[in-house]
Amino acid sequence: IQIFSGLTMPVEVWAYGSRVNGTAHSGSDLDLVIRSQNLTPLPIDVFINLQDSIRESNIPILVELQDWARLPERFRRNIEQQYEVLFSNAEMMVNEPPAKYKTRK
Repeated sequence: IQIFSGLTMPVEVWAYGSRVNGTAHSGSDLDLVIRSQNLTPLPIDVFINLQDSIRESNIPILVELQDWARLPERFRRNIEQQYEVLFSNAEMMVNEPPAKYKTRK
């Protein structure tokens, strides 16, 4: 969660897949999807930095991060069937214009 708390843009991070629906096994990854304000794509540099931070973290399992806006509609509908909100700074969504999106250093 600390990885996402460094964002200055309003986002929600959802967990989905086997670790949420109860079908995970010891080798299962953690599937995450990040949803930005107005469900628009994250700037690619922000997304890559998040992926790098996850990869370099001490999380003991493989984590797959997806950008909601870049997923096919069919896949999004599947995720919406069962997910858990892992992180949200949605209170920023009212006050933060899209032009000011960036990651905190």
